[in-house]
Amino acid sequence: MGIKAGRIDYRLLHGIVQSYWCPMYATQRTMVIDDATAGDEVRKGAMRMSKPSGQALSIISRETAYANFAAGKYDGHTVFVIAADPQVFLDLIELGQKVPILTLGLTQLPTGDETGNGIQAGRRVFIKHGQIPIYQAIARAGTNVEVRYMTTDKSIPISEYIPL
Repeated sequence: MGIKAGRIDYRLLHGIVQSYWCPMYATQRTMVIDDATAGDEVRKGAMRMSKPSGQALSIISRETAYANFAAGKYDGHTVFVIAADPQVFLDLIELGQKVPILTLGLTQLPTGDETGNGIQAGRRVFIKHGQIPIYQAIARAGTNVEVRYMTTDKSIPISEYIPL
């Protein structure tokens, strides 16, 4: 058991994730790993209202997540991990966790001068140049990295946008 799937989404846990992605993976636990949200009781409270029915929900910092995974706390669970930063998934992989699939669902799109700092991957995903080596390392570790906003969208391999 362990991580069943991961999702990059700058909005983290919201209606689309709760209504479509969580049921698709049917894990025992949905985990949001985000330092800012973990330290903000108002944001955590809002996300808890989107808690998937029948699933445990963790909204925790990177440090807590890494320590808990390293200690084997989730070895008996299936976990769907959501984070805004791909480095979270590479860190988990480097800690020995397997991430079978990582979906790039929704990233912050660039504005103004930022448009030259990366690659548009579909309508809702922007890969910054500095993130390309992170995604390449995740893919080299055996993770299927795809671009897909909705569960009903066609899965597009990240290799369509960046070299692996």
